[in-house]
Amino acid sequence: MFSDLDASLRALFTDPTAPPDLRTADVSFDTPDAGFRPAQATVDLFLYEVTENRELRDESRVMTRTASGYASRLPSLRVDCTYLATTWSSHSGGFKAEEEHRLLGLLLIWLSRFPVIDGVHLQGGLKNPPQPFPVSTVVARTRDGQGMAHFWSALGIPPRPAVSITVTISVDPFDEVEEFPEVRDVHLLPTALDHPALAGRVRDQDLTPLRDATVTLLDDGGREVGTRTTDEEGAFAFPDVAFAVYLLRAQAAGHEDAERAVRYARDSQVHDVVLPRP
Repeated sequence: MFSDLDASLRALFTDPTAPPDLRTADVSFDTPDAGFRPAQATVDLFLYEVTENRELRDESRVMTRTASGYASRLPSLRVDCTYLATTWSSHSGGFKAEEEHRLLGLLLIWLSRFPVIDGVHLQGGLKNPPQPFPVSTVVARTRDGQGMAHFWSALGIPPRPAVSITVTISVDPFDEVEEFPEVRDVHLLPTALDHPALAGRVRDQDLTPLRDATVTLLDDGGREVGTRTTDEEGAFAFPDVAFAVYLLRAQAAGHEDAERAVRYARDSQVHDVVLPRP
């Protein structure tokens, strides 16, 4: 993975349209410590930090089509790979600083042309299979509160001018892929519109459901249509009655009787009754 990213960055510097001085410079990925003394003009890209990009984190699983159905896997991990780019000259004195500064300036301008590394420059596993997201780059970004003094001190060399290069790649985590068969048939369950019923609940005045309450349904002429006893949720239902205006009469021990006129229709099937206490 990281070697493929190194090769992709090298391809950027050896691109035929790159500045000639940058194109002919050697590209190294060695640690720029006290023992690093290149024999020619060199661009050194030292990979010094690898972190997850939490702003791009996606918690949802990825569904993909298979020959027999669908497969589910964890989403790709978005990883920021940060390089420290320094330039090195084999000259001495003023010529050394001049060449290093010129190369560093060319590097900054050239890489700024690539907010995304295209497929022409991607190498190895970053190209095949292709990355699920664009391989983006950020050049010369400095994080708040992060200085480089400790870095140069750890390497045992004087501080040098440098440019940070952060490339965001996608990494597939180790995961057991779950497979699901293709949905071929859909069966719809019956709904209240398929089997309508004049239904509701009998509740206490504090809205507690009343069990074993008696509910009598009367038509608009005062004739009894049916009687039901509420269940543990205080629910009752009169199926297979015609849409019309009815009177609901509810009775329960320890409560006053209550009556409620209701309009039972396709769009008005649920009617609750509240029983007050004496």
